[in-house]
Amino acid sequence: MKHHLLHILVLTLAGMLGADAADDYQLGPDSQVQPGVPRGRVLPFTFTNSTVFPGTGRAGWLYIPAQYDGREPAALMVFQDGHAYVNTNGQARVPIVFDNLIHAGDMPVTLGLFINPGHRGAQQAEPGNWGPRNNRSFEYDSLGDAYARFLIDELIPHAVKTFDVNLTSDPALRAICGMSSGGICAFTVAWERPDAFRKVLSHIGSFTNIRGGHAYPALIRKTERKPIRIFLQDGSNDLNNLHGNWPLANQQMASALRFAGYDVRFEFGDGGHNGKHGGALLPESLRWLWREPSAPPDPLTKDTLGGDEALVKILPAQATWEVVGEGYDFTDAACADAEGRFYFSDLPKGTLYQVNLEGTVEPWLEGGPKISGMKFGPDRRLYAATQGQVTGKEPKKIIVIDPVSKAIEDIAIDVNPNDLVVTRDGWIFYTDTGAGQVLKVPVTARNMGRPQPAAGGIVKPNGIALSPDQRFLVVSEYGGTNAWSFVIGAQGSLDSGERFMTLRAPVGKVESGGDGMIADSHGRYYITSLEGIQMFDHTGRMGGVIAKPSGQPCVSVAFAGQDHSWLYACAKDKIWRRPIKAR
Repeated sequence: MKHHLLHILVLTLAGMLGADAADDYQLGPDSQVQPGVPRGRVLPFTFTNSTVFPGTGRAGWLYIPAQYDGREPAALMVFQDGHAYVNTNGQARVPIVFDNLIHAGDMPVTLGLFINPGHRGAQQAEPGNWGPRNNRSFEYDSLGDAYARFLIDELIPHAVKTFDVNLTSDPALRAICGMSSGGICAFTVAWERPDAFRKVLSHIGSFTNIRGGHAYPALIRKTERKPIRIFLQDGSNDLNNLHGNWPLANQQMASALRFAGYDVRFEFGDGGHNGKHGGALLPESLRWLWREPSAPPDPLTKDTLGGDEALVKILPAQATWEVVGEGYDFTDAACADAEGRFYFSDLPKGTLYQVNLEGTVEPWLEGGPKISGMKFGPDRRLYAATQGQVTGKEPKKIIVIDPVSKAIEDIAIDVNPNDLVVTRDGWIFYTDTGAGQVLKVPVTARNMGRPQPAAGGIVKPNGIALSPDQRFLVVSEYGGTNAWSFVIGAQGSLDSGERFMTLRAPVGKVESGGDGMIADSHGRYYITSLEGIQMFDHTGRMGGVIAKPSGQPCVSVAFAGQDHSWLYACAKDKIWRRPIKAR
């Protein structure tokens, strides 16, 4: 009995000692004031003039290192829940760490911008503590670009003007950090705006279902890799509550980022939901974030099954968009001929252009109709959906253009077409966005009025494509989040319609902006949208979202160039292309 009680006592003491050891992180010398190290200044401010978050007020601080003289643009690092990071007696002590690391040359001359979450109402937060912060979750936990716009368009310009500082616009020299909800907020800013921030430090990040943040691992795996570097920290004793499990969520984030080939580091300790571990790691994490640029690792592919169509299958490593032509009013109607020459319309001007196999852009038809969609048919003639003429009030039509003589014939009149395809069986299918319909007309028709509807009930149908075997017709919804698939039956009937694919829509929008599309030889569909070019396999599963060229929405795509090995895109006033493994 005594032996049994002694055994229990030993186990109890061991458990108590283990509990004491957990989360026992200590600050190192880089987090302590060091003799001979110049010390920067910390200047307080307030901000109450936000239009992104109207009616909010917040405290902020700007750290200016001793080495800053204003002659050269300084790097920038933004900290959410700023009071917790700017406190030189706290768990992070950022000003002291910055002093030491900048002095040692381990990071560039960097201004620290510390900003507290907003509070709506008369009672404002006291500068030095958490205080009233009723807008924190809305600002930090929400997905989308609202907080990024707040920082980039409002808060940073306010600090620059207030303190007359010279900040870099180079996104590679701009970092962002936060803890808990501030951690997911930091990631969201870089995810939405990699043109402004490319370094992320997340402490105990809330990648859980507070306001949808649990979706990030899935989004990361099916989105083209963005040029951002991420340091994640969490602990095995972090939260597990109604919103989710923080340790599991951060492990999922780290796994997804590694799968997609990001430059990521994950430090997983035994800490709880506090800043102890992140603070102790801060000097090391900053050295890692600010180290010299390096090539990111290759995406993981070992577990990709035969039927899986991940983006790595179609996007060559390191290849990206390049400009082919620019200075147009509005580009649309991407298509290619059998040899790989690319064609597009400058719609408002009624001009068609051709891009030859060498990539040279030349006018192909001037003074013609305004064309919103066109495809070459099996007869090598160019079929098009028109929006009238540049001059006059000519009605909208379906037309065919002889590629040699440039002669134009009217196939259908009294129509409202957006985009079209032409089948080997002699049918033209086109979308009528306003009517929510797909209509059909035979290629042999001339001046046909009121063509027959083939399918309806689609929310603003826009883009349209054929499967490689032409057994299926796929139609994108501009006003919804679906792409429909129809079986093409006898006499051009469209049967067995299904909402076959689910398009990703921007946060806060009910429409995907599904627009022009193309299919490759493996039956993958590429659909332009507000989010980017969304790629689906032949079974309707999303493979990923290809980044928009230069962040501009593109409305039409086509395979063209030598061996049809380039993906061309129409994006507002420019034409872009990138090499692709698909055909």
